[in-house]
Amino acid sequence: MSKDFYKILGVEKNASEEEVKKAFRRLAHEHHPDKGGDAQKFKDVNEAYQILGNKEKRAQYDRFGSAAFEQGGFGGFNQGFGGFEGTNINFDDLGDLGDVLGGMFGFGGRNKQKRGQDIQVDVTLDFLEAVHGVPKTIKLYTNAPCSMCQGTGAEPGAEMESCKTCNGQGRTMRATRTIFGTFQTAVTCSECGGAGKRPSKPCKHCSGGGIERKSRELKIEIPGGLDDGEAIKVTGEGEYPGSGGKAGDLYIRVRVKSHPTFSREGFDVLSILHLPFTTLSLGGEVALDTVDGSGTLKIPEGTQPGTIFKLRGKGFKYLRGGGRGDHLVTVESEVPHKPSREQRKALEDLKKLGL
Repeated sequence: MSKDFYKILGVEKNASEEEVKKAFRRLAHEHHPDKGGDAQKFKDVNEAYQILGNKEKRAQYDRFGSAAFEQGGFGGFNQGFGGFEGTNINFDDLGDLGDVLGGMFGFGGRNKQKRGQDIQVDVTLDFLEAVHGVPKTIKLYTNAPCSMCQGTGAEPGAEMESCKTCNGQGRTMRATRTIFGTFQTAVTCSECGGAGKRPSKPCKHCSGGGIERKSRELKIEIPGGLDDGEAIKVTGEGEYPGSGGKAGDLYIRVRVKSHPTFSREGFDVLSILHLPFTTLSLGGEVALDTVDGSGTLKIPEGTQPGTIFKLRGKGFKYLRGGGRGDHLVTVESEVPHKPSREQRKALEDLKKLGL
């Protein structure tokens, strides 16, 4: 039965090479057997990419269909994973997936450095702090590089020697059994963390691990413009994994308190200003609170309730590039709940005038 390789990868027939590659990478991650995926779909995805990822084979497929690559067909395509021998796949372009597939099929893969865990902390901001940004001191208690050996795991003055477990390669081979057979997968060496070297004399303070659990304070400038629930990443301030590795990242998630006067929509600040209907009718200059402090707003004569005034550049800072959003002020008519005797008489006079 003819196979629709474009449909298998979920791309159009006019898809570019980059689009085909991205589709393959996503689906191979999704269906990889080692990650609990569907082994048959993983096989089909690889088969489709062998054809569509190669210009000559893709041209043959577009002309003759999948029959050109079946047993005895034009391309002599071998079913299963053996067909990778005739396929030009750049595993470096595929990132982490390239490491997995490269190790499984003998294409090498990259010697990846051990990496520590990412961590997240929540920081609460006042509304105005979220508008303008604010410096914050973050208190952390994490795995950090040993203060004695600076994270190398070696006693000060000791030399580094080749790791005996991986023979200085930084990787060891692990056998993985699948329904397609047993594959040799390259994994990061657990002894040296991928560095390929170990200290000749381990640090006494951390027993050679290069890790010290400690409290520390980190001064961070929280940028203006972040919304409630958004986060910023501070590279390299997460957990330190030990000798030969690099620290993970720190994610700071902000929680923004509500404000009695202002609210937010995108990068704009919203507020409602209640004015006497006489002010709306006759116009005038009124006091107005903004996120930058006190100001004034000019009300034209005959302004209708619900009118929105825009104060340009008085909103939240944009996260990318310069500039700020706007402050949108909605004016509403202020109706007295219990008018005084003088107010009632004035209102009755206006009523007689048809107002």
